[in-house]
Parts: sequence; C-alpha cells; structure tokens
Amino acid sequence: MSQAFSKMMTIRPATLEDIPVIAEFQIRLAAETESVHLDRALVSTGIHALFNDPSKGTYYVAESGAEVAGCFLITYEWSDWRNAMIWWLQSVYVAEPERKKGVFRKMHEYIIETISNDPAIAGLRLYVEKSNVRAQAVYRSLGMDGDHYTVFEWMRK
Repeated sequence: MSQAFSKMMTIRPATLEDIPVIAEFQIRLAAETESVHLDRALVSTGIHALFNDPSKGTYYVAESGAEVAGCFLITYEWSDWRNAMIWWLQSVYVAEPERKKGVFRKMHEYIIETISNDPAIAGLRLYVEKSNVRAQAVYRSLGMDGDHYTVFEWMRK
C-alpha cells in the first residue's frame, strides 16, 4: 500500500521491478559516502535475497511522478527492554536531481507515521558515517540525535 504525501511524491514498498534502480542507488551511495566501489552483481544478489526473505527487511521507494527519486531499507532489531521492534533505517539514497526537494523529509515522515501508528514498533535508529556531516545535519534537523549510542563493528575482510 502506498502513501501519498503530495500530488507529486509517493512512498511505497519496493517491488522486484525496482531492484535495478535500488542496486544503482546503493552503488552510488557507497561511492559518494565512503568511496567504496561495490560489485553490481553482488549488490543485486543481496537485494534479491532480501525480497526472498522478508524477515531481513523491507525496501521502500520514493516516487516523484513515474520516476524513483529515492529509496531506503528498514531492518529489524528486537528489543526485550521495550517488548517491541526497533526499526533500523539503512541504505538511504536520494537521486542527485531530486536532492534538496524534500524527498528524504517525505521518507522520514512516512517512517515516523508508520511507527507512530504501530505499538509493536518502539522507534527508529540509524548509523551514519562519521565524516558524513551533511547527512548528520539532516538527521538532527528532523529531531534525531546521535548522542545515545556509539556503534562498533567487526567485519570479515
């Protein structure tokens, strides 16, 4: 089910037909934010894996008219403290020509409205590259803060 925020912008769950554009967006996201060059086949396979197993998460796309203007991924973390899910916002990308037009704001509004209407979801978290100050400023402007947790990781090389 899609939700229109304006006559021009719609947020909806992604479909299999959206995989090529989502893969392209993820390749651009990695290059722009972390100077990482991803393998298109591996990224596409990873996106297909998510569609084959919805417990991994759900991709959403923002459409401006008939064009996909952006995308994001929601993954899930169980919180025993809250007896509810916490959504993790990941893989956020807005196409270059659509930036500074409120696309991310519309995506964020969609997420917050969905969470607010579902008591089984406790809240939203995301992580952001430390050097991505532009994204951090956007998240702060929407009422999010990075003061509570620091994320540590270990990744197989």
